[in-house]
Amino acid sequence: MQDLMIITSYYPPEIGAASNRINHLAEGLKNDYKVRVVTPLPNYPTGKVFKGHRGKFQSKTTENDIEINRLWIFATISKNKFIRLTAMLSYSFSLIWFFLWNKIPKKVIVQSPPLLVAFTCMLFLRSKKRKLILNVSDLWPSAGLDLGALNENLSYMLLKKIEHFNYRKADLILGQSNEILTHVRQISNNTELFLYRNYPDIELPPLKERKSDGPKLQIVYAGLLGVAQGVLKLCQSLDFEKIEFHIYGSGAEEQQIKNFIAKNKKLPIHFHGKIDRDLLHKVILQYDLSIIPLRHRIYGSVPSKLFEYAKLGLPMLYFGGGEGEGVVRNYSLGWIADENDYTDLNSVIKSIKIKEINLKFKTKIQESAKKHFDFEKQIEALKQVI
Repeated sequence: MQDLMIITSYYPPEIGAASNRINHLAEGLKNDYKVRVVTPLPNYPTGKVFKGHRGKFQSKTTENDIEINRLWIFATISKNKFIRLTAMLSYSFSLIWFFLWNKIPKKVIVQSPPLLVAFTCMLFLRSKKRKLILNVSDLWPSAGLDLGALNENLSYMLLKKIEHFNYRKADLILGQSNEILTHVRQISNNTELFLYRNYPDIELPPLKERKSDGPKLQIVYAGLLGVAQGVLKLCQSLDFEKIEFHIYGSGAEEQQIKNFIAKNKKLPIHFHGKIDRDLLHKVILQYDLSIIPLRHRIYGSVPSKLFEYAKLGLPMLYFGGGEGEGVVRNYSLGWIADENDYTDLNSVIKSIKIKEINLKFKTKIQESAKKHFDFEKQIEALKQVI
């Protein structure tokens, strides 16, 4: 059995799409490869190394037949660019140290972004005898412009050069969207490309007709509470006349959301905090509808929640623009509101009738996901190219 290494900045027990995506990838490949994951000591999204891992420079464990190497990182959630840069560089230095003292296999999958971490791997692991596979989930630094986190200055131009270097040095690039692959093709004509969607490897739960608790539409958001998702803005902008809003998760906007709820106690907004993913999959099925927001349209981004909720049979309201709109529309997964248009969002919500969200509709969504978002088929196709 061949060795395969996966280098990532996010991995369980951290929460979020990035850690889940890489965990599913590792689990999907472990029957054909001896998989070794290299990742920082868990710290995301709190910005503090988790209990049980603090005070360590590195650790090595085996979980579900996968070797996990956790390396030191300067953990932070600071918005200061220099502090965040220090955090990324700290993990890059840990990786260089790891490369010096460990045997690196002939096949390595590198998660990008962060760009600097990917650059470290592309620079130090280049070899004619080694296949470097870059798994691109977002198009940094252009995504940073879309989010308003970056400006077109000297730093941005340097990040663009690093991005181009990474794409050109990779032997194979996995992109989570067609937009990502189109962008990469414009930079590197010689790199092999593969569309690798964020399909979850989860059981399809049995669906039941949900009894409504009242006349109000029960809407749920579950996931990271970051700037990109804009859940605080939702709390400030939704028309609550006919809806209740339930929030699960944690992240940078968490405290602001709690403060908003505390100051607006009459609004039907309920914050439930972070819960285990397996439990979450059961809990969110008690609601009528999920909402998947993006504060700004991010080119190349397709939220993995689209595929996850579809497998759960949970109808969704997509509010983020881009390729995600096409996924919801083409596979009839729910409703779409115009990106960054809260008037249209409230209008769409008012048009949704609770009686429409019945067992037949949910079953149709789940059957569509079973047919089109098959994790095992995608993994088998991936094995043919790596």
